[in-house]
Amino acid sequence: MVTAFVFIKTDAARIPECAEEISELSGIAEVYSVTGEWDLIAVARVARHDDLAEVIADKLSKVPGVRQTTTHMAFRAYSRHDLDAAFSLGFEH
Repeated sequence: MVTAFVFIKTDAARIPECAEEISELSGIAEVYSVTGEWDLIAVARVARHDDLAEVIADKLSKVPGVRQTTTHMAFRAYSRHDLDAAFSLGFEH
């Protein structure tokens, strides 16, 4: 599984509509509206690296109102659960 975070700038008047349309795309797991330089951040999850081109370049970037994207691919995922397991010595609390 390949995970990527897509930072998206949209036309200000279409932020909610863009978020809804992007969230319905196959390969997009989640979409967040955020503060700061970007309007939305989408989480893409696909089987292969090549699938990112289809999801991002061929679909997401063509949603009306999307002006700019930048994509950050994840190398490794960490969660509180994973960290607790990694540092656990097997002692009960």
